[in-house]
Amino acid sequence: MLESVNMIYGSVLLLIGLTLAALAILIIGLIVLWIIISIPVYFAGKIIKGGMCSLGNAMVATLFGPLVYFIVFMLSSLLLGVIIGKSAHIWAILLAFLAWLGVYKSSFKTGWIEALGIAVLAIAIFVVIGALIGSIFNIIVFKTLFPFIG
Repeated sequence: MLESVNMIYGSVLLLIGLTLAALAILIIGLIVLWIIISIPVYFAGKIIKGGMCSLGNAMVATLFGPLVYFIVFMLSSLLLGVIIGKSAHIWAILLAFLAWLGVYKSSFKTGWIEALGIAVLAIAIFVVIGALIGSIFNIIVFKTLFPFIG
């Protein structure tokens, strides 16, 4: 009986250890992803603001932008859905995007047009960086792993 209790206790401790390790890996991965996503926003802010922005500004914008977007979208969808019906989601997307631009405006201390410029330029930079990394990954890894294809 005592051996089975010890075996169960050991299994529980192992499960907790694995869960904590997985949680630590998840948190580290999310932080690394946050930094990576902040880089295009940082470069866009540097270009639009003429060098007057920091990586911290970009990280604040990329942290709070999606949170504000989600909150505004959900609340406005619920509230407008009751008032105007099916088209509420379109208005909710527009309001949430304006709220996200408001986060950029506040983080980078710019006007609305400059915040829109940072958002659009960040998307363009992200696409270019993604295409470059994808091309390099394709050339180096894909061709090495699958030399018989193309």
